[in-house]
Amino acid sequence: MPQLSPRFRTDCHLCDLPVNVPELNHGQTAHCPRCGAALTRFHRSGTDYVLAFAVAGMIFLLASVPFDFLSFRVQGQEDSLNLPGTVTRLIEEDFWLLALIQFVTIFLIPAMILCGLIYLLLPQVLGRPVPAGAARVYRIIHGLIPWGMAEIFLIGVLVSLFKIASMADIGIGRSFYAFVLFALCMVATLYYHDQQQMRLRLGLPPFHHRGHRLSGQQTWALLATACVLYVPASMMPIMTTRILGYDNPSTIMGGVIQLWEHGSYPIAIIIFTASVFVPLAKILLLAWLNYTVHTGVRRMPGERMLMYRLTELVGRWSMVDVYVVALLVSLIHLGNTLSVYPGPAALAFCGVVVLTMLAAITFDQHLIWNPNKHERQ
Repeated sequence: MPQLSPRFRTDCHLCDLPVNVPELNHGQTAHCPRCGAALTRFHRSGTDYVLAFAVAGMIFLLASVPFDFLSFRVQGQEDSLNLPGTVTRLIEEDFWLLALIQFVTIFLIPAMILCGLIYLLLPQVLGRPVPAGAARVYRIIHGLIPWGMAEIFLIGVLVSLFKIASMADIGIGRSFYAFVLFALCMVATLYYHDQQQMRLRLGLPPFHHRGHRLSGQQTWALLATACVLYVPASMMPIMTTRILGYDNPSTIMGGVIQLWEHGSYPIAIIIFTASVFVPLAKILLLAWLNYTVHTGVRRMPGERMLMYRLTELVGRWSMVDVYVVALLVSLIHLGNTLSVYPGPAALAFCGVVVLTMLAAITFDQHLIWNPNKHERQ
């Protein structure tokens, strides 16, 4: 007989509707009948897949550390760096905050997620009891998942290569391929990982909503701060390129125009979408959604929920431009001949991304479907 998932009762994590989840066959997904959110997806060997990809991901992450990541040659001068070098070089140039952001989001948090999953799942595969502190580790993992951005950093690397391919010879080292495999394993791990199935395997109760999130005023405050930072992020230089002693500052939009003029249309579209359109659209959508729940609007709950899910899905991808700047600063370091330095817009734009992500977290999407509870905010 085919293996089935157990029946259980849960609350929808998006609209708060109590749902009786039936037995699921391999590959089946249970959806909320009201908002359409995926409640759980069952894979017959889901634990084995998650554990295998998590272990492989950690191996490839460690393998990406010691070897050259990229090399750079121009006018007879050559430089190369490994992945830790992308962080240490930023620290050496006193761009320590940019270095910290890169280290935490592409090394520390992904490693913590993978190690946490291995810690929780390895005893199950070996037939041993649930490890100590499983509930706390589970909560930490799911709090960290949105902040792990290895795949976004990889897109930033590819964009950087397109930007400098016309001015220098670029070499790809062994660490680059190891990091690509790590990013793929990370994506596969999270694809096969299901929160509800994990809770059931650990003996934790299914998700039940226990009250509302932080107040709407906090969401407003985060959005207002993001708007303030968006002005310098869009108007000031995000990086400065020094060529033969002459500085050439570039704003986000200026970089998009430059890529377009050089015929790099796909990269220009990616940067414009991730760094111009998405942050502004996310601020406006979250402001509108917060206004509707705060005033008790009942119309179009399905459409508003879809907008919220889109803001959660695409918001973190705006970090692409921050990683592009960090990598170019680390790699192109040849003094007055050719060097890249971050501009004040880099940290301002990073602040916009982080604040809009926090605004999405503090926004209580359950009030879209329960507007009569808006006075509790």
